[in-house]
Amino acid sequence: MELITIFGYISALIIGVSLGLIGGGGSILAVPVLAYLFSVNEKVATAYSLFIVGSSALVGGIKQHFKGYVDWRTAFVFGFPAIVGVTVVRHYVIPVLPDTLFTIGDFDFTRRMGMFGLFALLMIPAAFSMLKEEKEKNRNSGKVKYNYPLILVEGLVVGAITGMIGAGGGFLIIPALVILANVEMKIAVGTSLIIIALKSLLGFFLGDALTMEIDWQFLAIFTGLSLIGIFIGSYLSNFIDGKRLKKGFGYFIFVMAIFIFYMEFFVKQ
Repeated sequence: MELITIFGYISALIIGVSLGLIGGGGSILAVPVLAYLFSVNEKVATAYSLFIVGSSALVGGIKQHFKGYVDWRTAFVFGFPAIVGVTVVRHYVIPVLPDTLFTIGDFDFTRRMGMFGLFALLMIPAAFSMLKEEKEKNRNSGKVKYNYPLILVEGLVVGAITGMIGAGGGFLIIPALVILANVEMKIAVGTSLIIIALKSLLGFFLGDALTMEIDWQFLAIFTGLSLIGIFIGSYLSNFIDGKRLKKGFGYFIFVMAIFIFYMEFFVKQ
């Protein structure tokens, strides 16, 4: 086994450890790890990431459920349009995207540039969401009220973005739950994990699993290592200050976004 492959599997474990330590964000590293350490193309990297992200979110969501931090009705209300969005993109849009999206002079803007460029762009607000201080506000003073038209649009947009970049989009979902459904922050965090799990896993199985050949052995090993890492990270969180780590990880994601832009738009010319 090559050294870079070993480092890739170690990174899979680290993704899980970071998720267990800080409660989120780690799965956003799945795409760059798959693309740059395992050299898979953009379609496969985003597809596998959906499965990894979904599986990790499912474990985290179940843990939050037992703590009483999941509103299942809200999860399904938000989750349904998100599932539709990600499934349509993965099943119908991604397979027909051409290798070169458009050409300007001698410059070819490729499908890989488009998908990874969007991914890197959205890593920036994700990083800022981790750097921002969380303010605990009990907004759920009464019953949850749904703004259905906005929820439908939000779900479809988040689902479509998830389908394009292979990331969960928790930094988009949590504010939507708080603003559009008046959900308390802790409930929003737990519920978002269930939404991410539903849309990512169903998007993968209803989209990619039906349109491309999946290396199930590799995917099982990578995902298994990430899940083991979650439990290791959860144990370490009893001894390590997660808030400081979260800020540090936010800066790391920001640096990774710049790295992806550099690799895709300057190195791969």
